[in-house]
Amino acid sequence: MDIIFELKNVSYSYIKSIPALIDVSFNVNKGEKLIILGANGSGKSTLLKLMDGLMKPDSGHILAFGRSILNMKNDEEYEFRRKVGYLFQDSDVQLFNTNVFDEVAFAPLQMGLEIKDVKSMVDKTLESFGLEKLRDRPPHRLSGGEKKKVALASIMVINPEVLLLDEPTNGLDPRSRKWLINMLINLGNRGKTLIISTHDLDLAKSLADRIVIMNESHTIETIGKPHEILDNSKLLESVNLI
Repeated sequence: MDIIFELKNVSYSYIKSIPALIDVSFNVNKGEKLIILGANGSGKSTLLKLMDGLMKPDSGHILAFGRSILNMKNDEEYEFRRKVGYLFQDSDVQLFNTNVFDEVAFAPLQMGLEIKDVKSMVDKTLESFGLEKLRDRPPHRLSGGEKKKVALASIMVINPEVLLLDEPTNGLDPRSRKWLINMLINLGNRGKTLIISTHDLDLAKSLADRIVIMNESHTIETIGKPHEILDNSKLLESVNLI
């Protein structure tokens, strides 16, 4: 089985006396739907940012596709960004273009693709996400669910192999939440590797192949199969998830 990510003894602190992550180690397999489950403040979002190379750990190593993501050269980072998409917890942080079409077109344009090819890619992506009627709308004028769709579409337009999703169901109404979960299930069925940070137990139950539990001491409490984790009320209570 191919290993996509390897984390070895990863630690990180925003302030030296206040750790955000301590000695975190685990692997992610190709095509796996891995849920990183923990209470608010346990370090889940920090972990995903480190895995996306947005921050560097204070210690430890992170490998993606067999190579370190620390100090990547330009061609290595280009290849990494082509393969790995990152969905921010707050869509407003991710969306910055003047309209939905330009938002979805941004990534393929940065890859240097021809304008006609980009237009075709964006048109197909907008259609698959049901966003055709919003193509000329400014992202800041969309609902929370619509923003999340646009943010995900802006990632999926380049068809990455891996998705890092930070609290994807946060703030969504029931209809948007159901749409998103179904979309993630479909992506998983297509062989995408999904790495999702959340405290949403229902999302974990719907999607997970395996679950990493983060505790409030910013370390890994345990790693296991969904039934081992979600049926263990004593464990969930100890990490402040119920």
